[in-house]
Amino acid sequence: MKSSISLDRFDLKILRELQHDGDLSNQDLAEKVGLTAAPCSRRVKQLQESGVIRDRVVRLNERAIDLNLFAILHISMDKHIPERFETFEKTIQSLPEVMECYLITGHDADYQLKVAVPDMDRYHDILLGKITRITGVTGVKSAFIMRKVVDSTAMPLDYI
Repeated sequence: MKSSISLDRFDLKILRELQHDGDLSNQDLAEKVGLTAAPCSRRVKQLQESGVIRDRVVRLNERAIDLNLFAILHISMDKHIPERFETFEKTIQSLPEVMECYLITGHDADYQLKVAVPDMDRYHDILLGKITRITGVTGVKSAFIMRKVVDSTAMPLDYI
């Protein structure tokens, strides 16, 4: 599926640079992509307004804030009905420990979650105190992340 906005080589350069460092000033960004400040700023604004640039965030060092345990959870639901999914999703969205949640297919689970907590005790608390108590949850399989091999938020732009 193609984007509804047409992106030229300058737009792609801007996107690559901002994915690498979202904190770049407009002047620094303009210099890196070969534009002057005003047209660069207009392009960034257009990319934001069109929805190509969704947001700009700060990524934290998890170890510096004592988040030492990351788990991938596969969640099975008892019924595949909209009400069950809505209840699950609404509850999961309210849990700050849940970093990602995907409704999945091709697996023996219905959802995949990525959870961040300081330690195994806190994982136990969120798993048994919150997640397994959500109406419709019938099974949870956990896997723990030992090491990040790839840790990127950058989207591949070679397909545009």
